Amino acid sequence: MELLKQRIIGEARVLPGDIVKVDGFMNHLVDVGLMRELARDIRAHFAGKEITKVMTVEASGIPMATVTAEELGVPLLFAKKAKSDNIEGGLVKSEIFSYTYKKKVTLMVSAEWIGPEDKILIVDDFMANGEAMRGLVDIIRQVGAELVGVAIAIEKGFQGGGDRLRAQGIDVYSLAVIEHAEPGNIVFRDQ
Repeated sequence: MELLKQRIIGEARVLPGDIVKVDGFMNHLVDVGLMRELARDIRAHFAGKEITKVMTVEASGIPMATVTAEELGVPLLFAKKAKSDNIEGGLVKSEIFSYTYKKKVTLMVSAEWIGPEDKILIVDDFMANGEAMRGLVDIIRQVGAELVGVAIAIEKGFQGGGDRLRAQGIDVYSLAVIEHAEPGNIVFRDQ
């Protein structure tokens, strides 16, 4: 999506450790109008597919996933990274390694909110190694729900997460795939 690519080129900063910082419009200060455009693009890509829920991981993917869920007219379910007292009943869990935090994290969703009748679209702001997506796919499969696809705003293609999911036959729709990133030089994959 050209609009997103232009925002990345104009505003992103590349930091050591292959970090592409887009916190001025994507995942700290959020440009809601941009999120709406991304959500509409995602809705168009998955048009004709039955979707009952949008799913993401807390926290930075929640704004984009929320607007996408609203565009699709379905609820948003997000996996938590820490158990809280307000989660009742059984939990569906998957352990991942967080690229951002450099540690193991357990994703969890209340079994009350997801089941075999669901058709899930995963939506997130970023994908690097694909661990968060792998964890969500695992949760979806554990409950027997159907994975409709994965929609990502920015995929770091050079880290392979999206390609691993595509190799499993998953419909991964990324609005911008960065093939190479260094300060002052971001190169996108031709899609």
